[in-house]
Amino acid sequence: MENNSNNQKPRKNNGMIAKTAIVGVVAGLIGGGISYYGLDQLNNTQVNNDQAQTSISSNSAKVSKNSAKNSGTMTTAYNDVKGAVVSVINLKRQQSSSSSDFYGLFGGSDDNSSKKSDKLETYSEGSGVVYMKSNGKGYIVTNNHVVSGSDAIQVLLANGKTVNAKIVGTDSATDLAVLSIDAKYVTQTAEFGDSKSLQAGQSVIAVGSPLGSEYASTVTQGIISAPSRTITTSSNQQTVIQTDAAINPGNSGGALVNSAGQVIGINSMKLSQSSDGTSVEGMGFAIPSNEVVTIVNQLVKNGKITRPQLGIRVIALNGIPSAYRSRLGIHSSLKNGIYVDSVSKNGSAARAGMKAKDVITKVDGKSVSDVASLHSILYNHKVGDTVNVTVNRNGRDITMKVKLEGN
Repeated sequence: MENNSNNQKPRKNNGMIAKTAIVGVVAGLIGGGISYYGLDQLNNTQVNNDQAQTSISSNSAKVSKNSAKNSGTMTTAYNDVKGAVVSVINLKRQQSSSSSDFYGLFGGSDDNSSKKSDKLETYSEGSGVVYMKSNGKGYIVTNNHVVSGSDAIQVLLANGKTVNAKIVGTDSATDLAVLSIDAKYVTQTAEFGDSKSLQAGQSVIAVGSPLGSEYASTVTQGIISAPSRTITTSSNQQTVIQTDAAINPGNSGGALVNSAGQVIGINSMKLSQSSDGTSVEGMGFAIPSNEVVTIVNQLVKNGKITRPQLGIRVIALNGIPSAYRSRLGIHSSLKNGIYVDSVSKNGSAARAGMKAKDVITKVDGKSVSDVASLHSILYNHKVGDTVNVTVNRNGRDITMKVKLEGN
């Protein structure tokens, strides 16, 4: 049955793939309005008017031989990653119904009336980034929701070749997954940059396959709107990079790239409307590269994530405009740190004496300014380890020992 997937091509329908939308959509953010502010888009691209000018002749129109060949400042960055960005195809076996459905008309049933066929068809498409070649395999990072529920996975490479891929491991909490393909197909790998060095207003590009493999290697440009934004989805809190680079269904799992050609985020979701139903444009989110590296390394090593935790719900202070602090009940004057929104009853943090409205400033003596940095420190520990956590409570620093519990 696996051989069927070797020749299986994505099913097209009127020029579009038959698929579900696979960019996560966030209905509202923490507090109902934390991110309702934006930055004017910066345009760092400059064109030399003398070089790009079209020659004019009284006899006929001509194009100047001196036209600029590379007017886009991000062209080099795109070339550094384009061969490493792939389309990820989620294949599913289709349900088939037999003629015995006739019995259903009269309230009867037949155990064989509906069953899965051996035929694989495209269910959805997303993007992925080849980041490593090791031990005869090429490793690809993508989103968990891109591969979720699949019966088989294929990868469309930048050179147009489609190959089979295997799932190495997935993590629904961070919405990340790692795939592997035969190393002989890898022609380029991407380099991860330091997401902690990002600044608002910095130029970035998003590379992926919006609307599927038909538009593979599409690149869009924008800026970093916020280097660290804490958002709440239906089941989780995440610290993400906010960008106005266009991210559409199919871009999930693709690369957010800085001007040096480094991947500084994995595109994951977009905000399509606010909590009151207002349509929103230019608000996309990517998982920071520092967190991506931590997660994919564990997935390759163990195939899963065993996540130590403190038993708290938190918000990064540096991602909250001062105008919204009072609305959220945050009265701390600190600009950086992790605000404790709530503490799980009988959890490890509660037993150690942590309280809601505390602000975590250090863990193991290391400063923490966002949820990703907190995760990075905790994930270097095992469940059952004890960590020193420093909190600021009403202007006074308190250090407590917290025994990490499992997720």
